Amino acid sequence: MLLKDKVIIISGVGPGMGQSLAKIAASEGAKVGLGARNKEFIDKVAAEIKAAGGDAVAVPTDVTDADQCRRLAEETEKAFGPITGLVNSAYMHGEWKPVDVADVEEFASVFDVNCAGALRMAQACLPSMKRADNAAIVNVSTMSTVNPFPGEGAYSAGKGGMNALTRHMAKDFGAHGIRVNVTRMGWIGGAPVWGFIDSQVEAGRDRDEVVSEITDRIPLGIIPPEEDCAKAVLFFLSDFAKVVNGASLDVNGGQYMAP
Repeated sequence: MLLKDKVIIISGVGPGMGQSLAKIAASEGAKVGLGARNKEFIDKVAAEIKAAGGDAVAVPTDVTDADQCRRLAEETEKAFGPITGLVNSAYMHGEWKPVDVADVEEFASVFDVNCAGALRMAQACLPSMKRADNAAIVNVSTMSTVNPFPGEGAYSAGKGGMNALTRHMAKDFGAHGIRVNVTRMGWIGGAPVWGFIDSQVEAGRDRDEVVSEITDRIPLGIIPPEEDCAKAVLFFLSDFAKVVNGASLDVNGGQYMAP
């Protein structure tokens, strides 16, 4: 198992990739701490993990609140021992507006979740991670930070801050033996994207046409499946990435290729 004996916290466990990250981590042998604002949802995911033979604890967490972040870390360590991995997947998108008419105040709220929230979670986990062996953090970012997509200015600005933060964390947390990397995700074939496609069809568009508009941009010719995207993120928490620190990994089927 890729993550055997790991203790991993995942923030932002929602209907999209967050729940896949949690379930796959558990299936690969990790004990998982689940954090998100929706208690009912994370309780459900934790129950599914336990029913499949895994170990999980669910703690309602708003990453804009440092005390809640610390509680998630403390409850996870209390249940399973020192934390060896953290996936910062909590995010806030904000309104779909071009930046010339975007609400500047909203940018601050989005940044507080997407970037500052990741730092709060990392700092909350740090004391426990110092007691662990080969601990690692993965910050989940977006392709639109390097390949702009209309209407994602606020979201991308917050995640772009996370990209820069990752390099500083890699240097500063590295002094404690903790690796920090970032994944820049493209289209993810999960509930949010399927919902977007369904909404376009309901508005009168042809489903194949909508899907083709997405896949025509991707060299692999598919919308990357959610589970495969999650596995790419979790790789950074495994011992296979033991000396990888401060790296950015593009997970998008080749739609954007970093120079």
